[in-house]
Amino acid sequence: MERKWWKEGVVYQIYPRSFYDSNGDGIGDLKGIIEKLDYLKELGVDIIWLNPICKSPNADNGYDISDYYDIMDEFGTLEDFEKLLDEAHKRGIKIIMDLVVNHTSDEHIWFIESRKSKDNPYRDFYIWRKGKDGNPPNNWTSAFSGSAWQYDENTDEYYLHLFAVKQPDLNWDNENARKEVYKMMRWWLDKGIDGFRMDVINFISKVEGFPYDYDAEEKGEQPGFKYYANGPKVHEYLQEMNKEVLSKYDIMTVGETPGVTPEVGRLYVDYDRNELNMIFHFELMDIDSGKNKWDVKPWKLTDFKRIMYKWYEGLKEKGWNSVYLNNHDQPRLVSRFGDDKEYRIESAKLLATFIHTWQGTPYIYQGEEIGMTNVRFESINDYRDIETLNWYNEMLQKGNDPKHLLEAIYKKGRDNARTPMQWDDSENAGFTKGTPWIKVNPNYKEINVKKALEDKNSIFYYYKRLIELRKQYPVIVYGDIKLLFEDDERIFAYTRHFEDENLLVFMNFSKDEVEVNLPKDLLGKDMKLLISNYEKEELKENMLLKPFEARVYLF
Repeated sequence: MERKWWKEGVVYQIYPRSFYDSNGDGIGDLKGIIEKLDYLKELGVDIIWLNPICKSPNADNGYDISDYYDIMDEFGTLEDFEKLLDEAHKRGIKIIMDLVVNHTSDEHIWFIESRKSKDNPYRDFYIWRKGKDGNPPNNWTSAFSGSAWQYDENTDEYYLHLFAVKQPDLNWDNENARKEVYKMMRWWLDKGIDGFRMDVINFISKVEGFPYDYDAEEKGEQPGFKYYANGPKVHEYLQEMNKEVLSKYDIMTVGETPGVTPEVGRLYVDYDRNELNMIFHFELMDIDSGKNKWDVKPWKLTDFKRIMYKWYEGLKEKGWNSVYLNNHDQPRLVSRFGDDKEYRIESAKLLATFIHTWQGTPYIYQGEEIGMTNVRFESINDYRDIETLNWYNEMLQKGNDPKHLLEAIYKKGRDNARTPMQWDDSENAGFTKGTPWIKVNPNYKEINVKKALEDKNSIFYYYKRLIELRKQYPVIVYGDIKLLFEDDERIFAYTRHFEDENLLVFMNFSKDEVEVNLPKDLLGKDMKLLISNYEKEELKENMLLKPFEARVYLF
């Protein structure tokens, strides 16, 4: 097991728009992040992942980039970014940036040129096709509803956009387009950034001929998905990227890869293949989805355990996992996998215990460390997310009940994670002195950083302790995993082993008190309690675990 800084580090994800506003315009910014670096240093994180900060018209909150070499106006300037990088590095914190290169903005100069004429040198930087009988080239749909093709009168052709209309897909089969991407990546790395989180990177290669997807609907899939997820040349292009750029720097890379199995995932992260360090898979994020993400169904702990162990086994000794339970695209973890009312504090700590004691690099999403929850806005007018709004309007036109639609949004909408960071109990949660770009969660008076820092038993200090333990005991980073009580729907438990260290983790994922019998081979071992989310109790052969209780022992 080769030791690497990106295996041992803990990542803190910042959604800049919602983190901290330094100038009162209602939008978080780079200077705001600089002001809060000491807070992150206190928490103990090693790496910041910044959601996109490049120049953008914000059709999809920065995931539509119009200039890769400049900073979004609302966030500040290139000088502000250089100062942020310098101040983070002074505190021993690395910064990785979001690399968005499956698509650009339609306001990017490459696309502006591309749509001018069929013989423009930039035409082939994007994917243009003729329509069929007055219809789009095929039946592929956008992830944000509607067709994935947009007609352009100027040249009488359609361009492909797997996301918003203003996010045309780059044509990775064009060598010049790839060279421009690599040149841009080197420019940022030469500035001193420490790596990239790569947005939907497994979508960059599409199946030639762009075939119709006839069986997607009966499988409940998005039409076209199988023709662009993990496409024919994706590994060829990532190996080229590694050779041309990544291998020349000591950096961290993590790819966002919807629709991968452990077998496919391993191709991206296998140490011998020279592609990426790790990926984000979505199997756990789909655990409560029926036909689609908005069709919410109850999830089972046995499925949770099976998915996580399958991925551990699938990548074991070949590659590395990332461990996350929420991010900017997902609901808040305590609302989804815990109990955000009666046992908010206990269940938030339990979920943190899992994230930081499972094998893989842990990711903390901003606000998770104080137990921020999902939000229930009364009106659709309070939502800002393009995916949410497009889906709501599409479903409304089909005659669906708006109350029913809002209930799905309360559970799965992306804005759950995007409400402003709750710093204190002053107006707007201390996020801004202006009008926030999206409303603050009303529970900010109860849940905020100031309150957390004043309480030694807060979720914040529990996270801090977990991060300290990870640095102290290599078994927490590198130990292998053996599951206990695999078929139990309430108890998640496992042992870990590395060199001469052993770990025992017990978690009760329920609101019930649960009796647990310690496995016989662990009886009589000298166990040291490292951390627990309840008052310390000694380890017995028969234990009664309280609701959402978590315990971690070293032996």
